[in-house]
Amino acid sequence: MDEQRGDRRPGPYSGLFGAAPDTYSYQATPKQVTVASVISLGLGAISVLLAVLAMTSAGRQISDVLTGSPDNAPIAVAAAAVCAVLYLLPAIFLRKRQPWARRLLIGVAALGIAGGVVALPSSILGLAIHATLLVLMLQHPTKIWFNRH
Repeated sequence: MDEQRGDRRPGPYSGLFGAAPDTYSYQATPKQVTVASVISLGLGAISVLLAVLAMTSAGRQISDVLTGSPDNAPIAVAAAAVCAVLYLLPAIFLRKRQPWARRLLIGVAALGIAGGVVALPSSILGLAIHATLLVLMLQHPTKIWFNRH
């Protein structure tokens, strides 16, 4: 490279048109966000499956478990569909760095924890899953990644 003539050629790690590379605008997705997204996607898929099954001949049994009455199948389907949306939206938009998706998942996790505490001891797994989601969304790397949007 001839510095006196101003003949500057970009090196192999230079940015666009030889400028310094922009290393601050892109950061890899933190593991916490990826894990929370996968958990939320799984819970959303289970909710969709539950809604579909509630529309079949098993709907009376599912309705009885969810609502306490075997005749409330439409309510069970609607509840499962709402849960599916509340889990799938953050699962999709968390990795796209949408701050509202993080806040929504924090709210859903808090509601899941509250419901899990009320239904103890039969809800230990759900309580653990929602507590994990809440912890993942409140960890420092997650906060930093969403704040640099």
